[in-house]
Amino acid sequence: MIPRYAREEMVRIWSPQTRYRIWFEIEAHAADAMAMLGIIPKSAAETVWARGRGAEFDVARIDAIEREVKHDVIAFLTHLSEIVGPEARFVHQGMTSSDVLDTCFSVQLARASDLLIAGTDRVLAALKKRALEHKMTLTVGRSHGVHAEPTTFGLKLAGHYAEFERARRRLVTAREEIAVCAISGAVGTFANIDPAVEVHVAKKLGLAVEPVSTQVIPRDRHAAFFAALGLVASSLERLAIEIRHLQRTEVLEAEERFAPGQKGSSAMPHKRNPVLTENLTGLARLVRMCVVPAMENVALWHERDISHSSVERGIGPDATIHLDFALHRLAGVVENLVIYPERMRENLDRLGGLVHSQRVLLALTQKGASREDAYALVQRNAMPAWRGEGRFIDKLRKDADVLAKLSPAEIDALFDDAHHTKHVEAIFARVFGQA
Repeated sequence: MIPRYAREEMVRIWSPQTRYRIWFEIEAHAADAMAMLGIIPKSAAETVWARGRGAEFDVARIDAIEREVKHDVIAFLTHLSEIVGPEARFVHQGMTSSDVLDTCFSVQLARASDLLIAGTDRVLAALKKRALEHKMTLTVGRSHGVHAEPTTFGLKLAGHYAEFERARRRLVTAREEIAVCAISGAVGTFANIDPAVEVHVAKKLGLAVEPVSTQVIPRDRHAAFFAALGLVASSLERLAIEIRHLQRTEVLEAEERFAPGQKGSSAMPHKRNPVLTENLTGLARLVRMCVVPAMENVALWHERDISHSSVERGIGPDATIHLDFALHRLAGVVENLVIYPERMRENLDRLGGLVHSQRVLLALTQKGASREDAYALVQRNAMPAWRGEGRFIDKLRKDADVLAKLSPAEIDALFDDAHHTKHVEAIFARVFGQA
């Protein structure tokens, strides 16, 4: 993670101060539960809260202790004892380091999920607004990058809206799967800590209880979480690439907003480059890069090892921070996207009506021609138009074999753009609901 691609709200979740604050809350809630069970004095739990609740943890001090003891949780507990005093001996009773680390990671990922869901909501709102705005803005649909048949720009955006709705559901599911608490002791048997402690801490932190934690939370949960983020990144990239293609000079049907004072090239003053969506494509790659290591973390030795630890210290912040930034950048691109309906119309007409070739093919078959003969008739008139040798409709009107099946008026009717938009309302109702 670098500050250039980070929003402060997400960065804060992964800061050392936030991490130590969550560690403290885990330990303090556990102390409360142990006090209620009569395992430690109630006064000790009260002292932990009284002296730790408002404390500013000294990150440099914890780092210095860790350099000596070579253990991050012990370093924190040592510093906490300096804050709390003698009653700190009742902290961490029967717990192991992973109880703190894994539960904290769950809290951080759950909080990160909330921000990612909010970012997705902003993307959805932008897509819906622009889709409704251009519901009937005719444009050419492309397959293999080549002109196919007419569609509308609103339909393009509606498709992306539907995809981001799925992305949102995946994030909600991923949050639910990852938001679990594990406080079960050295190998997950609760030998030295009552299961009621885990239940209490989970409730206080808004987490579910991991059924079997074996000291660590099973990493299939984390793999599913990062896989969901990777899918969201891919959806984000698909829309970014669409905008990049539409901004190409030869197409120029839409482009990123070019702000006053903005410069596109150090060498060429005329340039207006799709830098934001190119950036989004790169960020999507970074997010997906975290998926494979998360998958590989699933297979730990026996009850646990720490091969996953170094991976998660990187991919946890990196994936969530980059995706959070990317979602908000994408929302801004869509909100400010400059759209050129006139250029869309110009491009749609560029091949002289070839986008209506399927309608001609079908009409000929309905008039008795075999599909093979109809295809040959249409193609022999389409290819000269493709090469710029006149308009497709004019060639059809002069082809005796075509006129033997279709009248000039019937041919003209096959070039009606409205034929391609007659079900747009129905599709929009599917995506956005009835108006």
